[in-house]
Amino acid sequence: MPSRRHFLKVGGLSLSLAGFAARAFPQSASAPSATTGSSETTGSQAKLESLTAGVKPLGPEDYAARVDRARTIMADRRIDGLLLTGGSNLVYFTTVHWGVSERTFGAVLTRNGNPVWVCPAFELERAKELIPAGQEIRAWEEHESPYKFIGGILDDRGAKTGRLGIEPSTASFVFYGIRQDAPALELVDGAVVTEGCRGIKTAKEIAFLDLANKITKLAYSEGFKAIKEGLSQRELASAISAAHQKLGASGGGGPQFGPGTAFPHGTRVPRALQPGDIIMVDGGCSVEGYASDVTRSIIFGRATDKQRKVWDIVKKAQDAALKAARPGAACESVDAAARKVIEDAGFGPGYKYFAHRLGHGIGLDGHEYPYLVKGNALKMQPGMTFSNEPGVYIYGEFGIRTEDCMVVTETGARLLGGLPAVSIDKPF
Repeated sequence: MPSRRHFLKVGGLSLSLAGFAARAFPQSASAPSATTGSSETTGSQAKLESLTAGVKPLGPEDYAARVDRARTIMADRRIDGLLLTGGSNLVYFTTVHWGVSERTFGAVLTRNGNPVWVCPAFELERAKELIPAGQEIRAWEEHESPYKFIGGILDDRGAKTGRLGIEPSTASFVFYGIRQDAPALELVDGAVVTEGCRGIKTAKEIAFLDLANKITKLAYSEGFKAIKEGLSQRELASAISAAHQKLGASGGGGPQFGPGTAFPHGTRVPRALQPGDIIMVDGGCSVEGYASDVTRSIIFGRATDKQRKVWDIVKKAQDAALKAARPGAACESVDAAARKVIEDAGFGPGYKYFAHRLGHGIGLDGHEYPYLVKGNALKMQPGMTFSNEPGVYIYGEFGIRTEDCMVVTETGARLLGGLPAVSIDKPF
């Protein structure tokens, strides 16, 4: 199976953000300095209240538009069917949440008609609670091959020897099972369909992402009020999680202190907070399934000249990437813009200190296609959403990463959720 990191071509889509997003996310909110642990708040933060209570979920028309888009791509690529198994791609096209197990469950989307479902027979009644009424379900008993059922669906649609797309998260045993029990089918990479649809977000999806990122930033701001000497990572994580709950979302943030911040994804070594420690928190939440991803690196106490210098370099790199992101720009060029700032400041070459790609796509999955990485020549289009997270990591000392998500607009790019980082002393 081809790697997910192939660079597909997706069709254009013009977006204008819903008025809701502009009204819901004013840019004036601010947070207290992390150095003080102050309980000072702005009017917007004096009392945390749910921000998700009035959010309207996607409707049938949104899912119908997704299926129509998928079928257009399928026709262009001569794909007769697309197999969707348990996971976010199944949710994206059908609304159905189903866990992954050794028993094959899923839907086959063809170029016309409703999806046809394959389901373990003993799960049929549960499946009927989730699958839209009127859609066909073909139930297989424990001794039967679900892969023959999948082949039969294509046969019934006149594509017995047709091309079946396998979406990227499909378990390998399903791929090999179909190849063995439905050998007339040609199995092809279905990512061209799933990523071709999901890579560009609609105005409604962008509004969910805006709100999720806003909530996480406000939750961090609230959680940072707990900062004090001797604080454990678990205590800060609990404060941030509780703030997310008050704001109407299930989410949190994973803190690292001091030398542990030099590990991009953290270390198992616990540490109680000490004066002079960098605090790095990376986390998020979701709104209607759409994820946020935010990292802040701040100082507890007084920053050294080196800590402040590195923080400023990383912020300049993030700003350079945001400026470089625009329709028509190659994804790799945005990574290069951030990396140049860091290398020119003496923290290079390559991945020596900035140890990872600049960013990833974000939506129903916290990490999804496309990626901001060297070698990805895919051209950005309005509606694409990414994390923008440059970092400098100095093992034995500290690390700095500043992360906000961004959306490509008609003329450039903007932060999702607003509230950019200001300085090593002021996270928002």
